[in-house]
Amino acid sequence: MDSIQMRAYGKINLSLDVTGKRDNGYHDVRMIMQTVGIYDQITIRKMSGQGIKVTTNLSFLPVDENNLVYKAAKLLMDEFNIDSGVSISLKKNIPVAAGMAGGSSDAAAVFVGMNRMFELKLSKKELMERGVKLGADIPYCIMRGTVLAEGIGEVLTPLKAMPDCHILIAKPHVNVSTAFVYKNLHLDSIDKHPDVDRAIAAIDAGDIKELALSMENILETVTVPAYPVIEDLKNLMKEGGALNAIMSGSGPTVFGIYDDKEQAGGAYKLVEESGLARQLFLTRPFNVNA
Repeated sequence: MDSIQMRAYGKINLSLDVTGKRDNGYHDVRMIMQTVGIYDQITIRKMSGQGIKVTTNLSFLPVDENNLVYKAAKLLMDEFNIDSGVSISLKKNIPVAAGMAGGSSDAAAVFVGMNRMFELKLSKKELMERGVKLGADIPYCIMRGTVLAEGIGEVLTPLKAMPDCHILIAKPHVNVSTAFVYKNLHLDSIDKHPDVDRAIAAIDAGDIKELALSMENILETVTVPAYPVIEDLKNLMKEGGALNAIMSGSGPTVFGIYDDKEQAGGAYKLVEESGLARQLFLTRPFNVNA
């Protein structure tokens, strides 16, 4: 096999709670991750000579060792003494720095693709063990589907598949630093935490309305006051018929859940005409564990 094409799917957080902070600065989380049908396209090719060459459709992205796909390829090439060079073409569709794990998913796709192309025979678990060395979200992006993530995000428990629905995703015209969000998260002043167990029960019951009503993201306590457009997008999606709308990850991406295709389409137009979104998608859950 001289080349392989991979799809790196984005994710949203159906519920996100932070339960504490460790001495090393990492935060303990409890959150439900869900893969969605938006993906980056990655092509990995063997090339003559040695080294790693990364190209991308976005000029502002690094193409050296500061890119996670480069790091993922190098980790496997070093460990298994792969002497062939590789070129990696990355076509980004998932919004960048948006709380959708785009970079982590790209790295996950490279781990899986390199494993197949060079016949390394690593299991999914073994790939996940290597992935966590580069980022806490990478093991989930290797697993994909509907998953409860705990610890720093690397302790994963597969759940029943999210009920099918229509998901409107909007990235506003702002960028949010994950470091800023966690630095300004004051857990001692938060009285109400997301009810993650309620969301899990709704998934088990296949009840999309109950699931939507249970969706919460504790990080909004930081981002909404700092970036009011997040709340504006949530309200606009609800105005358009969303069962609920929240921010994904550390933001600033907002998503709304719809059980009616026409309403979802109408909400898409509503958000598009508002000018509040830099990028806008209408998609559905991507359930590998359906």
